[in-house]
Amino acid sequence: MTTTVRVPEERSARVPAEQRGPGRDRDSVRLLVSCGTEVSHHAFVELPRLLRAGDLLIVNTSATLAAAVDGRIGHARVVVHFSTWGDDGRWAVELRDPDGRGTTRARAGGPAGTEVRLAGDVRLVLEEPLTPYGSRLWWGRVSDPDVLGLLRRHGRPVRYSYTQRDQPLSVYQTVFALPSADGGGSAEMPSAARPFTARLVAELVSRGVQFAPITLHTGVASAEAHEPPYPERYQVPEASARLINAARAGQGRILAVGTTAVRAVESAVDAGGVVRARKGWTDLVVTPERGVRVVDGLLTGLHEPQASHLLMLEAIAGRAAIERSYGEALNGLYLWHEFGDVHLMLPEEGPHTERCSSNCP
Repeated sequence: MTTTVRVPEERSARVPAEQRGPGRDRDSVRLLVSCGTEVSHHAFVELPRLLRAGDLLIVNTSATLAAAVDGRIGHARVVVHFSTWGDDGRWAVELRDPDGRGTTRARAGGPAGTEVRLAGDVRLVLEEPLTPYGSRLWWGRVSDPDVLGLLRRHGRPVRYSYTQRDQPLSVYQTVFALPSADGGGSAEMPSAARPFTARLVAELVSRGVQFAPITLHTGVASAEAHEPPYPERYQVPEASARLINAARAGQGRILAVGTTAVRAVESAVDAGGVVRARKGWTDLVVTPERGVRVVDGLLTGLHEPQASHLLMLEAIAGRAAIERSYGEALNGLYLWHEFGDVHLMLPEEGPHTERCSSNCP
């Protein structure tokens, strides 16, 4: 999706919501609600009254890693973003240049054979680009196989220049994050779930809203314009597949929390529309042409106008709805990025829904 929307720099959320003033919590963000081209404005704490008993939220349980590590190429300083680990022991990595302000800027990837010296005399050697259509991420081999230990000892959360300062890793964990059996996680936070608090989850459950956990370990998100998402590891457990299928059979709305949840569950649906327990790699790109087969709606952050995620949003809600919503978000001075405001796209009508006007106050 190509849009003429331009997001001013001042619309970037520079610090987490709970740090913007006394008495605030993670849920102190705004919530833009759209049903088709109907739009309304809310506080995120109003979410429980915007949903109904029988609705099911698909949530990503991937924990965030301290995936940024300092290194050197010769005498030059670099920052390595560890994105995704491969089945052969290699890691997909992105090299970035320090910008002098505590964050980084993009740099050309490669070439093959480039050696990066990391803390503890660990070496990273670049071998080949991750995909044939981009050179930003490369497969690299690390001399110490315990890369997760390296990240725990020397890593910090990935941070971009629109943020004000470094934050502890706990700021980048969602309420749904769980330790992975293999110690893995996401290079960047599955941020759509960040505004949820334990209190809000309890209120949703008390109103009959269900939760289906999935896992998708996200890679780095500093993609170039129109760059498709890279393959990522995911798992849809048997219990969650059953919950999703039961909710659909019972006329409940299936609402994904984040584009990662959409990618995972849409990768686990069979030709008959039944969600199956699956795990492995997904290279699925959800586009308007492919459409969605499971989810009815989506709760997500606000994405850059040229981000490939907008194709997924368009597949769920349609181009006119997305353009209207983003126009309203800009006019309403909503905040972008992982610490920003969120957008709830409810289905207008369909086999598992009522008409939109009954859901948008």
